[in-house]
Amino acid sequence: MTNFFELSTPEIVQYLGKRFKEYRIIDNLTQKEIAQKTGIGITTIAKFESGTAYNISLSTLIILLKTIKCINNIKELMPDMTNSPYLVKEDNNKVKRVRHKK
Repeated sequence: MTNFFELSTPEIVQYLGKRFKEYRIIDNLTQKEIAQKTGIGITTIAKFESGTAYNISLSTLIILLKTIKCINNIKELMPDMTNSPYLVKEDNNKVKRVRHKK
């Protein structure tokens, strides 16, 4: 299993590009077909898959994930968290401000 804490950002992007290529091939799609469906340049897709596009934007990644039907997996990327005690408001300890008229 890959420990992503030990990888640099470009290495993580390379990993995502390789995984995207695997999904694209399984879906029997070419880079050209992806480019036509998304409006993303074929050069960008090729660089992403080959690991040479280190600064792919988040919006581009989301569009590509939608194209290979993996967008629902975002829930696994950032799962729901349990309530933090810092986020729970306690009405008893709340300080009320008094506003004076001018």
